[in-house]
Amino acid sequence: MRILGGILAALIVLIQYPLWLGKGGWLRVWEVDRQLEAQRERNGQLQVRNQSLEAEVLDLKQGVDALEERARYELGMIKSDEVFFQIVDKHK
Repeated sequence: MRILGGILAALIVLIQYPLWLGKGGWLRVWEVDRQLEAQRERNGQLQVRNQSLEAEVLDLKQGVDALEERARYELGMIKSDEVFFQIVDKHK
C-alpha cells in the first residue's frame, strides 16, 4: 500500500510539473500577463503623445498663428514692421 501511495504521489508531482513550470505553465502565463499589462500602459502613453502630435500638425496645417509662433521662438524671426529689442542682464 505504501508503494502504491508513493507511486501515486510521484505521478501527481509529474503531472503538476508542466502545469506550473512548463512552456505554457502558470508561471509563464503570469509573466506574459505582466508583460502585456506593461505594453498596454506604454501604448496608452504613446497614444496620448500621438494625439498631441496630430493636433500640432493639424494646427500647423490650418492656422498661421502656430506657424508664426514657431518662427518667432524657434527660429528667432520677426515681422518686417517690428523692432526687436534684446535686453542683456549684466549680473549673469
